[in-house]
Amino acid sequence: MTLDHIQIKPLTAVDFSAFGDVLEAAGIPDRLINHGMGGRFHDRALLDFGPDGRAGISIFDAEPRDLPYHLNILERHPEGSQAFIPMHSNEWLVIVAEAGDTPGPVHAFRVPPGVGVNFHKGTWHGVLTPLHVPGLFAVIDRIGQTSNLQECRLPVPLVITE
Repeated sequence: MTLDHIQIKPLTAVDFSAFGDVLEAAGIPDRLINHGMGGRFHDRALLDFGPDGRAGISIFDAEPRDLPYHLNILERHPEGSQAFIPMHSNEWLVIVAEAGDTPGPVHAFRVPPGVGVNFHKGTWHGVLTPLHVPGLFAVIDRIGQTSNLQECRLPVPLVITE
């Protein structure tokens, strides 16, 4: 059996825009705060927790993955967005798939140190994929009474490569 390979691309806001928001402090801040001693990069993500959800902040600690990485499952959160903010200074991997009832074509992005992402509600994505220790992330997502997770096992794993 031949496995399909997906090549990792650098993360850019333009390339990622169909899937979510890139969270970074780059360029000139939108506002100066704290008497000019700090910069505010204002309102960088479309957070959506649905009518019956609320925002929650959790801490995830994930095991690092090696490349090439064999992707066998994608998931999505149909009732709310999900933001991942690294609590480390390492690059990491984010994997997304194009929209549909089942995942469409898959894309892999190398996220630079100090940059996070916010998946829009319903975006198919891979599991948290740090490339180095520690795999510590702050996660802002929907807290509610209903399930906010759908998983799709891939019939044949995809290989994510450099």
